[in-house]
Amino acid sequence: MAGYDVLSALNGRDALKKVKDAPPDMILLDLMMPEMDGWETLRYIREMSQVPVIIVSAIGAKEEIVRALDIGVDDYLTKPFFNAEVIARIRAVLRRAGKTQEISRLIFPQVNLTIDMATQEIVFQGKHIHLTPKEFAVMSVLAKHAPAIVSYNKISQAVWGEDSEDARKRTKYLIYLLRRKFETITSEYDLILNIDRLGYKLQTEK
Repeated sequence: MAGYDVLSALNGRDALKKVKDAPPDMILLDLMMPEMDGWETLRYIREMSQVPVIIVSAIGAKEEIVRALDIGVDDYLTKPFFNAEVIARIRAVLRRAGKTQEISRLIFPQVNLTIDMATQEIVFQGKHIHLTPKEFAVMSVLAKHAPAIVSYNKISQAVWGEDSEDARKRTKYLIYLLRRKFETITSEYDLILNIDRLGYKLQTEK
C-alpha cells in the first residue's frame, strides 16, 4: 500500500534464496523463525551483501537491540508497532543507504557452499577450492540459477558464447573436473547433477 514491491519468505533459508534470486533494496527481518533464526540469517546476509536490514521482532530487550546494532543492523523495531512508523523507518534507511547493494557472494548453507563472485573463490565444507576461470564460469551459472536445472544451451552460451556440439563437450569435461575437485572434500553426495536430456543443476540440499 505504500508503493513498495515486496517479497516474503517463510524462514531464513527461503530468505537467503530470494536475496540471491532477486537482490532487494532492503530487508525486514524477524528473529524468531523456524529452521534458521534471524541471527544466523543475518550472518549469512552480511556475507553476501551490505543490503540494509531492519529487524522487526517481539524481542524488545535492550541487550538484543544493542547486539543487533553492533553487528550491522540498520534499525530495530519492536512489536507491536504502527504501520506508519514502519514505512517511515524504511524511508529513512533507504535514504541513508543510497544505491542498491550488489550481491557479491552466493551462499548455500545446507551444503556449506560459498561462491564469491568478486574474487572467484569457492569454499566448500570449509575448504577453499581453486578453480580455473572456465570452471568458475560453469559454477557461476549453475549457482545463479540454483536449484533450477540449467539447460545445456544456456551453459554453453554463458561459458563459451556459443551453443555447439564442441562447446557442450568442453562443458561436460569441465563438469567432470569440478566433480573431481568436490569429491576430494566429500563423496557423500554429488554437488552437480546431470539431468538427462535437460542440463545440469547444483544440488543445494543434502
